[in-house]
Amino acid sequence: MRLPAFLHDALDRAGGSSEEPLRLLRLTAGGLLLFGTVVAVALAASGMTPRALELVAVFWALYGFVVGITSGVLEPVIDGVAHALENFGLMRAGGGYSAIETLEVRGRIAEAAEAYRERARLPRDRVEATLRRARLLAGPLVQPETALVELESLRDNGLGAKEDLRVGLALVDLHDRRLAEPGKAMVELRRLIDRHPEDRGIRRLRDYLVALKSEHQSRS
Repeated sequence: MRLPAFLHDALDRAGGSSEEPLRLLRLTAGGLLLFGTVVAVALAASGMTPRALELVAVFWALYGFVVGITSGVLEPVIDGVAHALENFGLMRAGGGYSAIETLEVRGRIAEAAEAYRERARLPRDRVEATLRRARLLAGPLVQPETALVELESLRDNGLGAKEDLRVGLALVDLHDRRLAEPGKAMVELRRLIDRHPEDRGIRRLRDYLVALKSEHQSRS
């Protein structure tokens, strides 16, 4: 049984995926230029300003320039400066995950998994980096057993409520989808329900447990 979408969303919201440093700038520029395009098209269609369509090309040329500057110039410069500061000990390591995500995008999955393992040595990044590494191990690297061992070790090493929920849900997904162990997935779900009865999403966890039990019994 596939982990419900709301639980996948919970995993993302609880720990937060890293945001690109300049994504907000690109989104803002895109939104403003889209609004300007709509206004220009409306003016051109009404006949008030026939040459308004020329503004459309200008708007999107500006947007392309903004994207090019942020993606091709500013982000590499920021990453380079951050790396240099880390090397000289002037900035704490472990800000974002963009460099490791780039390895994933380029298909260098094993390197990315190893980079996440190294990142997990930092106490503040332990949970997020281990969850990211487990996703690669259980998925493209086809090593779900290794992911299981590392997630269970993380779970048993003393976590806060939010972190425990994230790791527990990852274990449920791993048992159910990757290892075909619905019984263990149900045990982990029951553990989460019993340990975090005050959580806002507890009713949905109970509903998912009931659905998982029903599916398991129908197959027996």
